[in-house]
Amino acid sequence: MNQRLKKELPLIAIALIPSVYLAIIWNRLPDQVPVHWNLNGEIDRYGNKTELLVLAILLPLLVYGLFLIIPNIDPKNKLKQMGSKYHSIKVTLTTFMSGLAVFIIYSAEKETLTNPNYILILIGLLYIILGNYFQTIKANYFIGIRTPWTLENETVWKETHKLGGKMWFAGGIAVILCSLILSKGTNFTLFLIITGIITIIPLVYSYLKFKSLTKE
Repeated sequence: MNQRLKKELPLIAIALIPSVYLAIIWNRLPDQVPVHWNLNGEIDRYGNKTELLVLAILLPLLVYGLFLIIPNIDPKNKLKQMGSKYHSIKVTLTTFMSGLAVFIIYSAEKETLTNPNYILILIGLLYIILGNYFQTIKANYFIGIRTPWTLENETVWKETHKLGGKMWFAGGIAVILCSLILSKGTNFTLFLIITGIITIIPLVYSYLKFKSLTKE
């Protein structure tokens, strides 16, 4: 068996889990299933169960497919130079999307979201994992904090991702703690604030760092 295919098979299996799960429960599902919930976990829209097909396919399989294609269109081949780190990020995001799809399909089957905070806990874990990887990501056009200033200067890229990695790690911990302690509505508001902070500050920092290096 081709070594690359052998390496990818477990990940392909992970990406297909939501599709297999949906196929198993398909005949048990009514024609109309819940497809959207409000911040309190209450159903606010029903749709045809075929909408779950799109969910099962798009979330994990699309992400996995993009990770296969992107290295082949990377103009400077930076992603291929990342080696196992790129594969680890691919595994992380594909597994996250697969788990999210299964959770949503399960919630549609049981007609309850159980607790919306579970999704935020998963996102918090994702922030922590990505924060750990940020400091090792080489400059590229597809993954990381890509601004005109980080892509222009390697020092700006490294310093921005050093800061961003710490902020995303801390932000992930904060999201998880808020999800465990606070009520659903309040927690979601704080989640948006935390996400905004860990996104905007590294962007502004990259600009300021670039300007300071240009003056020097």
